[in-house]
Amino acid sequence: MRIIAGEMRGRRLKSPEGDLTRPTADKVKGAIFNVLRDKVAGARVLDLFAGTGSLALEALSRHAASAVLVEQNEKALRVLKENLKIAGAEEKVELIALDAFRFLNTRRDQVFDLIFLDPPYHRGLMERALQELAEPCRLSADGVIVAETAKDEELNTIPPEFELRQTGEYGDTKVWYLQRIPSDSGLE
Repeated sequence: MRIIAGEMRGRRLKSPEGDLTRPTADKVKGAIFNVLRDKVAGARVLDLFAGTGSLALEALSRHAASAVLVEQNEKALRVLKENLKIAGAEEKVELIALDAFRFLNTRRDQVFDLIFLDPPYHRGLMERALQELAEPCRLSADGVIVAETAKDEELNTIPPEFELRQTGEYGDTKVWYLQRIPSDSGLE
């Protein structure tokens, strides 16, 4: 696993041994960032189930302004801290050692331009995370949520604040791209 483009290109990242995390494959990461293109530079990033931090670090390498990485598992946190050093990204990152939903309950007023969601598959966490992100809405007016699920998982309930713009399938992974629906009042 490596950073595939930008100023940190080629840096090899670590991942915890075993099946503790499921890092996004380089091929999938490349596809995600091809879709995001101009949404990355200057973005405020949230990587809610950060794992190795690969997606947030890729965004920072491509000139995202800052990133908040939330991870609760101690083994993953140790590796994540190593990856921040490898990438030289400590100054642009706020690392939060906390359950994702507890984080969302403590940071209700923080808004992000790019949100990565890659929770453990088949546990119902994706729809819960989307609901928490919608009330109050944590996505900027022109922001994007990139949600990864298993290929056989569906998002049956998408909060009305968001709309599905596209999906992509890569091996056993499905990626969902959601954007904020503009408010009727014109006020954001």
